[in-house]
Amino acid sequence: MKVTADDIRAAHARISGLVRRTPVLRTTIDTVDGPVEVAFKLEFTQLGGSFKVRGSLNATVHAQEQGSLDDDAGILVASGGNAAIGAAHAARIAGVPCTVVVPETAPQVKIAALRELGARVHLVGDRYQVAADSAASMARESGALLLHAYDLPDIVAGAGTIALELSDDISGPLTIVTCVGGGGLIAGLTSGMRPGDRIVGAEPAGASCLNQALAAGRPVPTELDSIAADSLGATEVGGICWQTVAGRHDVSSVVVSDDDIVAARTALWHDHRLLVEHGTAAALAAVTTGQVTGAPDSTLCVVLCGANTGLGM
Repeated sequence: MKVTADDIRAAHARISGLVRRTPVLRTTIDTVDGPVEVAFKLEFTQLGGSFKVRGSLNATVHAQEQGSLDDDAGILVASGGNAAIGAAHAARIAGVPCTVVVPETAPQVKIAALRELGARVHLVGDRYQVAADSAASMARESGALLLHAYDLPDIVAGAGTIALELSDDISGPLTIVTCVGGGGLIAGLTSGMRPGDRIVGAEPAGASCLNQALAAGRPVPTELDSIAADSLGATEVGGICWQTVAGRHDVSSVVVSDDDIVAARTALWHDHRLLVEHGTAAALAAVTTGQVTGAPDSTLCVVLCGANTGLGM
């Protein structure tokens, strides 16, 4: 289940030119300790408004290369959020159908967006696990390629291509700060980072499955109670993430409050006119609260990974 640097380089070769190479913005932000220089990786400018299309497209194209993708059945994913939107974009690029299974409680605006992208949307159950179980059954019956939002090697390798872009754009060691849901993004970044880099995962106190797993020494079930649970709402850290980050001295985790997330998100809009999801703002909150600082010889880089949100602050 582990993802290697070779896997990430192969993913980069597959999806390069098909997805956007997102820019880096060097700027200064206010923190509790005063102004701090940072580099923002503007991944929310990616197709579909988040990094998710990287993994979905890598998985889809890889399956096509191996001859294991039924072009009539296409791909299938259980998600009502960014993973579904990323999969729908990936399917459109690869020229195959996309089926999405979401709970009946999914926001209508996201359902409408998925249908606009051409996805076949099935409403099943009142919670994610019911939708996920149904998706697995549908994939077995139809022969569609079943994708996972964060715990699939090709998905993680696709996310890891961000690390390759950062290595090209920023010389010297990096301190990379990213939000964590199920852990696909931080696992990909960890697998793709250079020697001398370090990574900090930032999670809301009410949705902190990686932080709790590190404290317990193993993945544990997590209760969700956060403003950012819509995008960082995994109830247990993914297996690939755990195998990738557990025991590493160069990967750590911090927790931020919902109030800190809201404040960081508001400041990002006010000072830079950048609008991101609450979950994405957790990474910035880790810096604005002073929990994460860059070493003297390291560039502090915050991955702003998603912006599927409204203008209301």
